[in-house]
Amino acid sequence: MFWFLFFVAAFVLFSYLVLRGENLAYLDQPIPRHPLRAPSEAMRGVLDSLAAFSGESHGHGRARVRAVREFMDDMGRGREYTCEFVPVSSSDVKGEWVLAPDHRSDERILYIHGGAFFAGSPLSHRAITDRLARLTGAAVFAVDYRLMPEHKRLVGIEDCRRAYRWILDQGPQGREPVKSLVVGGDSAGGNLTLSLLAWVRDEGLRQADAGIALSPATDAALDAPSLRDNVATDPMLGPAFGPLAKVPRIFLLWYTWITTRMMPSDPRISPVRGGLAGLPPILVQASDTEMLLDDARRYVVRAQAAESPVVLQTWPDMVHVWQMFTPELEEAEQAYANIAEFLASVRGDASADDAA
Repeated sequence: MFWFLFFVAAFVLFSYLVLRGENLAYLDQPIPRHPLRAPSEAMRGVLDSLAAFSGESHGHGRARVRAVREFMDDMGRGREYTCEFVPVSSSDVKGEWVLAPDHRSDERILYIHGGAFFAGSPLSHRAITDRLARLTGAAVFAVDYRLMPEHKRLVGIEDCRRAYRWILDQGPQGREPVKSLVVGGDSAGGNLTLSLLAWVRDEGLRQADAGIALSPATDAALDAPSLRDNVATDPMLGPAFGPLAKVPRIFLLWYTWITTRMMPSDPRISPVRGGLAGLPPILVQASDTEMLLDDARRYVVRAQAAESPVVLQTWPDMVHVWQMFTPELEEAEQAYANIAEFLASVRGDASADDAA
């Protein structure tokens, strides 16, 4: 009996002190609760497409992975785009340039797509990259990082780091020093964006002028309250990841460790748990009804406490990464208008610094 109790105690202590690390519950705020608004006609179309996919049988394991990947890529097909898409495949990086007709090649955005680290591609996220390219006039590079389960989580992280080094002196027409650089991403790509910006700081590289994180996942410990409390109000993540909300947290820590082969407390996969001082201006956008709401809020609170210029904007009753549904969702266009305003303010600050 003694050894059994000793094993149980050791299991619990290792799980919470080593795998999870610091208890971040002190960062949490009450989750907004308000009557859900009737969805617009455009939002009903989005919800119907998500419900149709969730209601179909896609098998398990690799079969389901293939189905999710195809569904996401289909979201990028069949739309009309203004930009030109130029594929890149070299020993350094893979992805595509997204170029508006009047783009400025020395102003660049490195975009990292979402998809829960096992799905998504530059194709699936063309609605976002096309909109960002037209919004900013910058040359947008959508990196095609390697995905799980074929590759370790760390491989995708390293792909993003290589892409960052590459884009510093590589434009769509060849070698050219970068004048301004923004790093952006959504969901899993938001996680990779925030992790990347911290790595750039630590490496002493030329830092990005700004970061944009749309509905980012920030903590692989998976213990933020909204991951459970917002399952029913998240029509995108709820059906897929809601069952995980019923799993005891201690087992989720081990699940993360086994599937990623990295400690959940590792800042490379949990950027909220790393040092957040000395970061560039970062805009975080999230919906108050999505499962990753508290991932976003926890990150912003810690970053602001470390005196980094990070701001959070939340929207009511939006699907996860609603910015993908442009131009059909009015709220997506509002989000892009806010992104434009944020980037303009960053350019203003940079100009003031240069003048000084």
